Amino acid sequence: MEKPTFTPLSRSAVAVALAGSFLLTACGTDNTPEAKPPAPSSSTTTAPASASPSSTTEAPTTPAPDPTEQTKTELIGLYRSYWAEVEKAYRLGSTKETKLSNYAAALALVEAEKNVTSHSTAGRTATGSVGVNDTTVTKLDLDRKVPSATLSTCLDISKWNLINKATKEKIALPSERLTRYVIVSTLEKWPQGWRVVRDEPQEQKC
Repeated sequence: MEKPTFTPLSRSAVAVALAGSFLLTACGTDNTPEAKPPAPSSSTTTAPASASPSSTTEAPTTPAPDPTEQTKTELIGLYRSYWAEVEKAYRLGSTKETKLSNYAAALALVEAEKNVTSHSTAGRTATGSVGVNDTTVTKLDLDRKVPSATLSTCLDISKWNLINKATKEKIALPSERLTRYVIVSTLEKWPQGWRVVRDEPQEQKC
């Protein structure tokens, strides 16, 4: 078989082909000065960061306290303090070393002082505690010249005992007596503040 012979034309064609291949390869590389990075696609644009919750969320507003409910709470607390001082007065046999006048006035204070003195003179004292339960404000009139309120309470004296000061023994009381009963109290707002002015036990078990 005869070997192919290259004519000058065929050699030139091969050279041109090889040169073209090189140029195509060179144009595809990053070393070519004309090469530019692709333009950023619109699909890759970063969305602006949303505002943080702390900057957009408003702090919850606290509703203003109801003045009427605040007054009721004050009255119930005052009535409990009143009975704490009554207990202390019976235990000491006098109201002088108590703060009873900070919580009671008028008839309620006069009767408390009279009863405490009567028990002490009879040689009695008291131990234990009085349960002041389920106190509710049943009436509140703040528009009067002297504002007033009515309270209803379940008073529990089952753990409050009269003691003979000489013998230190508990004094027996009638078994049929009520040890848990309703007591209705009237309070008035004096210049010095709210005071218990009447405290009236009811013949009603609770």
